[in-house]
Amino acid sequence: MLGAEFSIMEYFTEQNIELFLERFRSLGPLPGVLLTFLKSFVPPLPTIVIVGANAAIYGLWLGFLYSWIGLIMGSLLTFGLIRKAADTPFIRRWAAKPKVQKAMLWAQRNGFSFVFLLSLLPIGPFVVINMAAGLTRMPTFSFAAAVALGKGVMVFCVSYIGTHLSDFIDQPVAFIGVALFIAASLWLNRRLQAYFMSAAAADTME
Repeated sequence: MLGAEFSIMEYFTEQNIELFLERFRSLGPLPGVLLTFLKSFVPPLPTIVIVGANAAIYGLWLGFLYSWIGLIMGSLLTFGLIRKAADTPFIRRWAAKPKVQKAMLWAQRNGFSFVFLLSLLPIGPFVVINMAAGLTRMPTFSFAAAVALGKGVMVFCVSYIGTHLSDFIDQPVAFIGVALFIAASLWLNRRLQAYFMSAAAADTME
């Protein structure tokens, strides 16, 4: 399983993604939307690389729009499928894990904040977020609004970097800023997850 993830990561480089988008550009927005849509079903896919490549090929605004639409569609489909399959044996076993139970409890009480804050980050357990929201039967409108707003901010930031990547590379100070942005996203993602888990544990003890 781990080997398969590495092979996926090796293929989805910025260069390969841009070649794919250029090759099928005649299909309009479909390739750009499809790649970000698949992110909800293939967790190893690199969000930053795909969104950045979309912006580099289609331009800032169209690249932003295609990435945003794809991510929202994938999130909503995952959310809906999990809601429908919540009572199946496999999903029940997964949901019975202690850590999942704690995350679900917090998500149930603070669903919008849980989805919105983690959707702001370009790196994170997006599939798990969608599944947890679906299992708690969070209102579809609230989930859609949180995903749309959070991913909108995230996609625009990454798209802007994608369209100005050559400028960042030529300017070391700006490039350091991009690296810090990614590092800060990783750190904040871990901090938010730790906060959600600790908050859920506190709620459980009450």
